[in-house]
Amino acid sequence: VRPDPGTLLILAFDVVFAGCLVPLALGIYWKRGSTRAAIWAIALPSTLRIVFYYLEQSGSPYFPVAYKGLDSLLPPPVVTSLSTRERETHASHTVSRRHGRCRRADRRCRDFRDRHGRAYGHEDPQHSYAIVEQRDKLGGTWDLFRYPGVRSDSDMFTLGYSFRPWPEVKAIADGSTILRYIQQTAAEFGIDRAIRYEHRVVRANWSSDAARWTVEVECGPERELAQFSCNFLFMCSGYYDYAAGYTPQWPDVERFAGRIVHPQFWPEDLDYGGKRVVVIGSGATAVTLVPALAAHAAQVTMLQRSPSYIVALPAVDSFANRLRRRLPAVTAHRIARWRSLLMSMYLFVLARQRPAATRRVILALTRQELGPAYDVEKHFTPRYNPWEQRLCLVPDSDLFKALRSGKATIVTDTIERFTEQGLRLGSGQKLAADIVVTATGLVMRLMGGATLSVDGRPVELGKTLSYKGMMIGDVPNAATAFGYTNASWTLKAELIAAYVCRLLNYMDAHGYQQCTPRGAATLANEDALDFSSGYIQRAIHALPRQGRQEPWRNHQNYLRDLFALRFNKLNDGTMEFRRL
Repeated sequence: VRPDPGTLLILAFDVVFAGCLVPLALGIYWKRGSTRAAIWAIALPSTLRIVFYYLEQSGSPYFPVAYKGLDSLLPPPVVTSLSTRERETHASHTVSRRHGRCRRADRRCRDFRDRHGRAYGHEDPQHSYAIVEQRDKLGGTWDLFRYPGVRSDSDMFTLGYSFRPWPEVKAIADGSTILRYIQQTAAEFGIDRAIRYEHRVVRANWSSDAARWTVEVECGPERELAQFSCNFLFMCSGYYDYAAGYTPQWPDVERFAGRIVHPQFWPEDLDYGGKRVVVIGSGATAVTLVPALAAHAAQVTMLQRSPSYIVALPAVDSFANRLRRRLPAVTAHRIARWRSLLMSMYLFVLARQRPAATRRVILALTRQELGPAYDVEKHFTPRYNPWEQRLCLVPDSDLFKALRSGKATIVTDTIERFTEQGLRLGSGQKLAADIVVTATGLVMRLMGGATLSVDGRPVELGKTLSYKGMMIGDVPNAATAFGYTNASWTLKAELIAAYVCRLLNYMDAHGYQQCTPRGAATLANEDALDFSSGYIQRAIHALPRQGRQEPWRNHQNYLRDLFALRFNKLNDGTMEFRRL
């Protein structure tokens, strides 16, 4: 597939704008306090970018002149044809997926170009594919989680798809709205017709002689075994166990006379109206549940062993909505997406480089929300620095409003044991409860629990190295979609999907049947993720590790990954290509 010069020009401009000018403007404002200079530093290139877009859209003769010399730098187009071998009755590619946000990743056998690289789905005639889904419905996370208030924990301009603009007014959206967006996207691009529901991947074995994966799948409620054969395996099954959430073992749980529920399996018949509810936890699920429950419960207590950093943001992005009223939907979406992306990257880097200052700012904002009398030091000051764990986002200050109203309270303590009426804490305090919600985290489970083997030899993921954060060292023709811990999951999933498309097209063009990252065994390595969250630390031993040098380094940085996955050479000296 030949890169389009218009696409490269626009992308180069976007990268310069994103990577240099916005941080420059922020730096000007930070150092000199000059708002006017900062605005000009962003306004001028933004205007040029909009002019470029309209020239491109209108087919203006002036637009090609801008990249007249660029065309000569590109390689000639590659034309490939489908061999008889690829037309066999079995699917050429099998994708295992459960994660609702990985829709773009599920579409990895599709081409995402039109005339100038604008992302929307066109079926790739060179590759057939099958999507196998363990559950009986579309939507992954957003269909599984049904607890009150379930919503996104980042903005939908980055959590949504780049190729389909987010259509709703709210940027921090509720679960049902996100599920509808996923369903509509799948229907629009025909993805829903390719999904085989109630198909759980159990194991997959690679045969080097045949250059194929044999995938064993349990089908239907009876779990009948079936086999799929494919030449590339793309695992888009998310990172957590859909069958079980994490619940610590507390003494005397059986004595509690009330009801204990985990948010991952919220009962439809649970009536919490007028009840006393204790929510155990301090993460994203807990801070989402508390204000939603407080609207109807008699009293809600958030019981936390240690606090998390909590930041309030408006649920409605007024800037993005103004853009949508004045610009085409795609243009407005791109600008809002890059704005949100760059701001989050900047704040993450700032937090890592100046943790003490970032902590002071977050706590000052919290005191502003709750007033000087509230014990922010005890209930909102974690033992770790900002972004060593994920920040908790609360839209429109809903958690703080519930605390100010008195309908919700926070208790920071440990659980000594359960009693018939509630809980006894380490300090001796007693909490009365009718319902206890254990918002204590997830259980990480890569690839949906499926096991891999290469020529009959089991692959132990915890002893492997991750190549570019998406493939596994010495494992041929397989990739996994794994998103960011410090940003929206979809950002990395889309980059990985595009890389897999490039890889498949490259192999077809050169007649290769096998690609394998090599050389990982001799490299120094370290943990896959530099994150102290409990659910990650409980499973860190089972995750593929990362190296200390490229391309084995797993960056939590969109711009670095953009270059590494979109533009770096596929045949980089580490990836080994073979023909049968």
